[in-house]
Amino acid sequence: MGQQADGGDGDMGENLERLNANLAKMEELSKRMVNALAKKEGMDDPGLSGPGGDLYLKASSAFLNDMMTNPSKLMGQQVAYWSKALENFIETQQALATGTFEMPEDDEDAPKDRRFSNPMWRTHPYFRFVRKQYELNSEAIQQSVAELDLEPKEKSRVEFFSRQIIDLFAPTNYLATNPDALQKAIDTDGQSLVDGLENLVRDIEANKGELLPTLSDPDAFKVGSNIGTAEGKVIFRNRMMEVIQYAPVTEEVYRTPLVIFPPWINKFYIMDLKPQNSLIRWIVEQGYTLFVVSWKNPDPSYADVGLEDYIADGYLKAIEVAKDVTGEKQVNAVGYCIAGTTLSATLALLQARGDKSVKSATFFTTLTDFSDQGEFVVFLQDDFVDAIERQVGERGILDSFFMSKTMSFLRSNDLVYTPAVRSYMMGEAPPAFDLLYWNGDSTNLPGKMVTQYLRRLCQANDLADGGFELMGERLHIKDIKVPVCSIGTKTDHIAPWKNCYIGFEQFGSRDKTFFMSESGHIAGIINPPSKKKYGHYTNPKVKGTPDEWLEGADFHEGSWWPRWEEWLQRRSGAQVPARIPGESGYDILCDAPGTYVLEGKNS
Repeated sequence: MGQQADGGDGDMGENLERLNANLAKMEELSKRMVNALAKKEGMDDPGLSGPGGDLYLKASSAFLNDMMTNPSKLMGQQVAYWSKALENFIETQQALATGTFEMPEDDEDAPKDRRFSNPMWRTHPYFRFVRKQYELNSEAIQQSVAELDLEPKEKSRVEFFSRQIIDLFAPTNYLATNPDALQKAIDTDGQSLVDGLENLVRDIEANKGELLPTLSDPDAFKVGSNIGTAEGKVIFRNRMMEVIQYAPVTEEVYRTPLVIFPPWINKFYIMDLKPQNSLIRWIVEQGYTLFVVSWKNPDPSYADVGLEDYIADGYLKAIEVAKDVTGEKQVNAVGYCIAGTTLSATLALLQARGDKSVKSATFFTTLTDFSDQGEFVVFLQDDFVDAIERQVGERGILDSFFMSKTMSFLRSNDLVYTPAVRSYMMGEAPPAFDLLYWNGDSTNLPGKMVTQYLRRLCQANDLADGGFELMGERLHIKDIKVPVCSIGTKTDHIAPWKNCYIGFEQFGSRDKTFFMSESGHIAGIINPPSKKKYGHYTNPKVKGTPDEWLEGADFHEGSWWPRWEEWLQRRSGAQVPARIPGESGYDILCDAPGTYVLEGKNS
């Protein structure tokens, strides 16, 4: 017994020593955090942090009006809320008073929210009380907002910001009410909290005083080393872009080259993460001469760069380069997201000029009609756009951090709070996940382009309505005449498939094909056939409403890539000897993935 007691005292002493050491580290890290916060640059216009005061005024007025005209409804809601809250409290008190520290498991009471997957949220009186009270509060807020008499856009905004408040105050976000974090802190003698504080300080320092959780291990990937490794050469470079010609892997290729324009909000290597899910490699393997544009990550000197510059020095120049290299008169083109929107404007411009350089065009998750702004309606009203204009007017660019933060808060639980809990309270290192690494490698946006896009395309909906005046022409999607194919994705929250379809259906082309892939904005597009993961829908008729199209569509297992390649093949001509980069008179400037892709946060 004596030896056991000595051993126990020794273990206790070691544990205490380790705990004291961790407390000292936390004090040191706290000082670092204060210093990092003090260096915050104040990079954002205050108007970017929340809606204008008029939205709060309208919501308050609607609530007060409802209270005055229908007090019985409000009283009924309050009584129901009080009753449920009191029942929750009494149930917990009874369990504690009787010493019952295990509540009965009830399948009907099991929370559906995966944040509350720990059984203690259901069985332990304290955590069960906290969880149920949070659910009651959330339900009460959502019900009140849902019944407000507001104009649809304003109501959508109030609902969005209410959800942000609800998500922020989830008990899982706080140490005292998170059983997983508390247990890990005890099990590790506080080491998890030290590691979490280190992660927190690292993120604040990396973002110059701002806070946004790191989603992926920043040291796990290197562009050009273990991602973005498809073989190719940069054969052209100007102030807007680099053009990469990928090396063929087949002896013969289709005559008509393919040019891909990725969005300049993020970087092109989303299409070339790993060999097994690389769209770029797959296209080359099917026998195409492939050119991909890698956009410049703009600095404040690009303040006056607009969509006309992206078209003239980007789209038209890349098409010219591909034609020169291959000796062909036409190319097939692909545009992804915002690059697809701009491709549609480019096609309308070429039509107005009588230029037949583009043989066919494909659009990945592309919006061209912004009459329904979807979830982005929150950020496309004047208060936010005015703030963005002030920001870019002062700085010349919209900083990539703002774009990352905006996109993350559209899915705050998945992209902000859950990663924050895992990193800061559990002390876990970010996972080595290539997709999330790319997601964090966003780019700046030129001031003029941002204003044009938000004011003319999103708010005024010029491309689909009155026409977008640019480069001496009035551009409209109905003027697009070339064969076109569009791919929407079923759960896309950035470019909802129905909205993609609505714009696409208005194109003036007689040859239109629309596919809908399962999954979302990225996974639905980067969906290699080898994985056999997500299926897709087809309907040869592109006419009528999105619901009518889907009702007449057929579902197919597996990726849409082979079906699109069949479509592309029919518009790509006969087979010719493969073209090797550097043999056409264009000098090789460097290996793929080039230099522009390395500029930015992850470089």
